[in-house]
Amino acid sequence: MTFSRTATALLAGLVALATPALAQEFTVTHAQGETTLPGVPQKVVSFDFAAIETLEAIGVNIAGLPGSNLPAHLEKYASDDYAKVGSLFEPDYEALAALEPDLIIVAGRSSTAYPELANLAPTVDLSNEWTNFYGSIKANAEIIGEIFDKEAEVAALIAETEAKVEASRAAAADAGKGLVVLTSGAEVTAYGPGSRFGFIHETLGVTPVIEDVEAATHGDSISFEFILETNPDLLFVIDRDAATGQGAAAAILDNELVGETTAWQNGDVVYIDPVRAYIVNGGLISFGIMADQVTEALSD
Repeated sequence: MTFSRTATALLAGLVALATPALAQEFTVTHAQGETTLPGVPQKVVSFDFAAIETLEAIGVNIAGLPGSNLPAHLEKYASDDYAKVGSLFEPDYEALAALEPDLIIVAGRSSTAYPELANLAPTVDLSNEWTNFYGSIKANAEIIGEIFDKEAEVAALIAETEAKVEASRAAAADAGKGLVVLTSGAEVTAYGPGSRFGFIHETLGVTPVIEDVEAATHGDSISFEFILETNPDLLFVIDRDAATGQGAAAAILDNELVGETTAWQNGDVVYIDPVRAYIVNGGLISFGIMADQVTEALSD
């Protein structure tokens, strides 16, 4: 039996459509080295809430996540539809083994478990760098885009966040000098450029009231006298207790010394979303929301 050239080409096309495409192995570079993946992961576990926000934004489902400290805006993941695989600090290795994920994402609090997790499944570390916080957020999002073949979607998210950053920088240009503090219990700690919350200065454009906070404070908690001495035009507050339970920053700071500062007298005390800043601790989505919050405060 012979086939015409047209019939042969048609048959070849039908065979190609009927043959499943072979997964393409690829390697990604992350905070703890390189990880080779056999193809686009289908069953994903993330110990990083920032990564979960990004995955949700680009339409990627997860199979498992920590069972505690879940932010309210991620409440849907409390459902039994998602496996609970430990805490932000301690993976449940039995639950992970039963789930058999083909990708595990760690970051920050869970990054020390990377060696053990990497023995269970391909694992990537999307920890942020405090000295390059915003840059590392964008780089980690791009890694997610590479893994899931969602580069265009991630590029769009980055463009949206860049616009928010530019708006904040424009609003900050003539807004005066700011001080960033974290309250925890009755203690108050200051953060400057290059620190955990230094992005408010470095990326969002707020001029620091003091350049080297660590040298000035010796890395310890600060006094209310220190806040008065530096006398910021803007006071940015992250209430750790509000992120983990009952907040009390407003009551702690409402005293005679802080009350004499320019920021307090002018009503320029900005309470940064503590869950986004402290619990999620990175990611394009939360970073964009904090940028909007700073812009709104500076524009009032």
